[in-house]
Amino acid sequence: MPLPRVVATDLDGTLLRSDGTLSARTRRVLAEVEAAGVELVMVTARPPRWLGAVADVAGGHGRVICLGGAAVWDLASGRALDVCGFDDPVAGALVEDLRAAVPGVRLAFERVDGPTFDAGFRATHDDDAAAGPVTPEASLGAGAQPVAKILARAAGDSSARAASSGPATSPHAPTAAQEAFLDRVREVAGERAHLAYSGAAGLAELLAPDVTKDAALARWCARIGVDPADVWAFGDMPNDLPMLRWAGRAVAVGNAHPHVLAEADAVVAANDADGVAEALEKALADAG
Repeated sequence: MPLPRVVATDLDGTLLRSDGTLSARTRRVLAEVEAAGVELVMVTARPPRWLGAVADVAGGHGRVICLGGAAVWDLASGRALDVCGFDDPVAGALVEDLRAAVPGVRLAFERVDGPTFDAGFRATHDDDAAAGPVTPEASLGAGAQPVAKILARAAGDSSARAASSGPATSPHAPTAAQEAFLDRVREVAGERAHLAYSGAAGLAELLAPDVTKDAALARWCARIGVDPADVWAFGDMPNDLPMLRWAGRAVAVGNAHPHVLAEADAVVAANDADGVAEALEKALADAG
């Protein structure tokens, strides 16, 4: 099987180990893949502020599709090259409706230049005090960056630190109560947004209807003249499925969500066993 022209990979739970690090093996293989002429594209739910750990392995282009497909971030310049998010009136209406339908819900807006969030959205009082929470709807307008993602946590949910406190390096399966909360948020959002589950416990992540990992990857590949058939995509969670379905070859790591395992063209070792590196090593050997 020939090498693809593009390798697109999720980060947390896929390329990164459960402690959020990259192994020496994976670093070496990624460099070899790029040296062989394959473009590496990282496609992640992470916001820009959580990309520092992969800055040295993001490929020669130094760019990452982040925020679940809402932005392309240039690591060298520290700025967004492309942002797709909610119009302010839609974001404001969603917040109003969520507050009315889910008493006590705690909300946050994620933008390329940082979050704004309700008091109590983060895990501890110290977190709130350090960042100075601002009611999300108060941040709308006045030249603010588009809202890339709306985050919601149920009142009293202390199952995990909120997304603004750190990435979900080890994805969690929602409890029955969290599933009910996610269903309610999905119902309130309707066609104005879609729920993208990346594995963060108890967290509902809303993206604009046209924002998905596959849409952002398709725009990237169109700019460099690459067809879907020449793309291999690696992932582990349901929010990776649009990207996996779009790519010519869909690869799941062994620790992936059952829905991802069921749809993948191939399954490799788990993230903690360097599954992505293993698959790419074999591809390089076969091509050589």
